[in-house]
Order: sequence, then C-alpha cells, then structure tokens
Amino acid sequence: MTERAIQGERTSCARLADAKARASECAIRYEDLSFSYRAGAPFMEGLSAAIPAGAVTSIVGPNGCGKSTFLKLLTGIERPDSGTIEVGETVRFGYYSQQGLEFDEGKRVIDVVTEIAEQIDLGDGRRMSASQFLQHFLFTPETQYSFVARLSGGERRRLYLCTVLMRNPNFLILDEPTNDLDIVTLGILEEYLRAFKGCVIVVSHDRYFVDKVADHLLVFCGGGEIKDFTGTYSEYVAWKREYEAARHAQEAQARPKPQAVRTQAAETAPRKLSYNEKRELETLEREILALEAEKAALEESLSSGSLGVDELTAQSQRIVELIGLIDEKTMRWLLLSER
Repeated sequence: MTERAIQGERTSCARLADAKARASECAIRYEDLSFSYRAGAPFMEGLSAAIPAGAVTSIVGPNGCGKSTFLKLLTGIERPDSGTIEVGETVRFGYYSQQGLEFDEGKRVIDVVTEIAEQIDLGDGRRMSASQFLQHFLFTPETQYSFVARLSGGERRRLYLCTVLMRNPNFLILDEPTNDLDIVTLGILEEYLRAFKGCVIVVSHDRYFVDKVADHLLVFCGGGEIKDFTGTYSEYVAWKREYEAARHAQEAQARPKPQAVRTQAAETAPRKLSYNEKRELETLEREILALEAEKAALEESLSSGSLGVDELTAQSQRIVELIGLIDEKTMRWLLLSER
C-alpha cells in the first residue's frame, strides 16, 4: 500500500461525494492471516474474514493485544508472516493513528488544510471552504490564522482529524480517537460517521462511543484469539454475561458427585475461578453498573447548558476518568468471565 493511497493528494476541491459513490466497491478480504513479533509467539494465526462495503466495525480488547498492529497489516504498513490481504482497487484510506501528529510548526492552521484542499464538496450540492470546515470542527477564525506551534495538544488532535477527513477517504480507520478528543469534537465526529457511506474501522476503549457508531465487533481476547460479534459493545457485554451464566449453570449440573473418581480430562481442565476471583467478578459487575450510571448522569448534566466554566471543566474531566475506569474494569470482567 503506497503512501499516496493512505494519505491522498492535494486537490482544489475534495469531493466527499466521490468517496460515497465508490463505497459500493470498498472492501478488504484477508485469508489465513498470521503475524507474530517473535518466533513462537503469534498474536494472530489463521485469521480469515472480509470487511463488506459500508461496514462500521469496532476493534476492542485490552492494551497490547495487537489492535493497532492489525490496522497496520490491513493498510500495508506491516507485512503478515503468512496469508493474504486483498484491498479493493478503489480503496483510499483515511488513517487517524496515535503516531500521526506531524505538522510544520511554522505554518498557520489554515495553510495546513488548504494544502490538502481549498474546498470540500459534501455531495448534496453544498460545499464548504477549508475555513468553514475548520470552523465546523471548532477552530475559530482567529485560531485558523495562528501558527501550529501555538496549538494545544487537543487542538493538534482536532487539526489532525480534519486533515484525515479532508483527504477524500472511502475507508476510515480511527485508532483510539476518543483518547485525546474532547466531548464536543467526539459529538461532531459521531455525526460525521453516521452520514459517512464508506467503510469504517474504529479502535476505542470508550464503550459509549463504540455503541453510537459501530454495530459489528472484532474482540481481541489476547493469546491470538479474535472473536467476531455482530452487535454493539453493550450487546456483546450483555451476551457475554448471559453466556457465562448459562455455561456455569450447565457445568454445575454436570459436575460429578464428590465421591466420583476424577478423570484424566478433569485433571487437565482449565483452572476455575478461585473463591476470591468469583467475589471479584461479582463486585466488578456492581462497580461497572454504578460507574455507567454516574457517566450517564454527567453526560445529561453537560448537555443541559446550565453549567459554569469550572463545573463544565470538572465534569468533563470526571467523564474521562470514568471512561478509563469502566474500560479497565470491563476488560478485567471479560478476562475473568472467559474462565
């Protein structure tokens, strides 16, 4: 995959309509895909699937399980040890990555985007100038003429997002966009993704963001295990709880009486949860529900429009903390429930 295919090229008018028109041809298929960073320790092995046109897929899983590497394999940045990856001829990637913040510090914000496109065709008879597009993503006219060197970290992320979206992609890959973007920008991104007709892959720990934009999951469980699930993140967690409860009930019914002789299969069975781990699993379920309720209440408060600046800042920071806590506890719950 060439750099041009990933990053696009400058044009006087970036036609988002063209991206939508080409979406019907947009697809990736991978067969028997295997990859490892060192011999004998694959993080994926024999993976086969296809990403259909218009699919909005979210990749979820704990840190270090290979989510970002999988994206690099799809875009050709990394090469698989074995297997094939077929990318549609008309696919043009828009790749928002964690390592993508590379700007000329001496340029003005408006110059960064006009070098990509001076106008954006929205595909329904409407056009936006580069300045209007920046303003849509919360860059005031004054900020647009500021030098990149003066931007905050959050503003740099927003500018980077704009440059990705303006490059006329028909296949968006968003690697952890919820890590650094503020709540208002995430709302604008959600709106954009709902209208986008191409393919989308999102990597995020934010369960609420994933629920709003994706209806299909690739769950990276670690140890090379990847599960395919049709539904939202919340539906997956609910299904997982029901599945584990049914499995535990079935195991309890099939459990031999104490005097029965243990079989060789029983001796080699996977380790069951200890008493303390069972207690932890129950506690995690209660804690996750409480944290989710607190986050929902804060989101309602933030949307009320009645908060002062200090309250707005404090509640926004608390939501970021809650997202991290919910993710951490959910990943631990999933790990324990796998046993």
